Amino acid sequence: MNLKNRPNPIDFQKVALETLRIEEQALEILATQIDERFSRACEIILHCRGRLVITGMGKSGHIGRKMAATFASTGTPSFFMHPGEAGHGDLGMLVHGDVLIAISNSGKSDEIMMLMPLIKHLEVPLITISGDTKGPMPQNADVALTLGNIQEACPLGLAPTSSTTATLALGDALAVALLDARGFTADDFAMSHPAGALGKRLLLHVKHLMHTDTDLPKVSPDTPMNQVLYEISNKRLGLTTIVDKNDVLLGIFTDGDLRRLIDKQQGFDVNLVVSEVMTQNPLTISQEARAVEALERMNDKKINQFVVVNDLNQVIGVISMHDLIQAGVN
Repeated sequence: MNLKNRPNPIDFQKVALETLRIEEQALEILATQIDERFSRACEIILHCRGRLVITGMGKSGHIGRKMAATFASTGTPSFFMHPGEAGHGDLGMLVHGDVLIAISNSGKSDEIMMLMPLIKHLEVPLITISGDTKGPMPQNADVALTLGNIQEACPLGLAPTSSTTATLALGDALAVALLDARGFTADDFAMSHPAGALGKRLLLHVKHLMHTDTDLPKVSPDTPMNQVLYEISNKRLGLTTIVDKNDVLLGIFTDGDLRRLIDKQQGFDVNLVVSEVMTQNPLTISQEARAVEALERMNDKKINQFVVVNDLNQVIGVISMHDLIQAGVN
């Protein structure tokens, strides 16, 4: 290609907007194809006793890999099987009890058609995704999902563009419909996303980060201030809890309380007991609360720590903003 021979400079933005318009139109056409076939496909996958296996060649294969990843992360065990490799041993991935989704816009991928007798022999339900129902693949399918008569955004009409966008959207629609049918929750989602910021937001709870046992600052209400200060300094959390003999929370005394006390009294009486100056009814949090919730509440209340209590209001831990930030919660 000789760019010097191009008669006029190309308007890249115009081409981009036209591409998006054509692909948007493709999704509108796809929406007209959602009918009882879609419901039947969902029922087959929902009642699958094995795994959902997805196959496709070329660009269809790339879309199939993404679909498999989306299904797997939303409650439908799934993986991608390359149809070319399947003919050389990888078909062993597919077993009775699985469901197969085969993707081919033309509906006549040679590599997939070569596998058809073995698919039938395994009695694996076959769901196809193609442009229409005319090809041999949809003709052999238990459910033939179609994209409709869509135009490729490629001006040559050759490169898979609108068709792959529509296929990806159809895969997302299947995954979300099944997610909803399974009653899939944020906690379920977290179990397959343990790494990174998302996993920390969903999986980390206060109980995983709080200070407990010997690290927990705790004094009785009649403790003199010199011992209170030692407890705060020794446990290094910027506060101590004040509890009764049953560990029920009575109040807290913080570094900030100490500064305010010194400012108010121009020093303080070492004979004071902590019950005289503690903050009663402090904010608390449950150990089952998500760590991200603790951070959000700290920011909202402009505090740096939470006392963690059980259902009996007994102190079981302390969690600080430093703990949350150090754990990567944001």
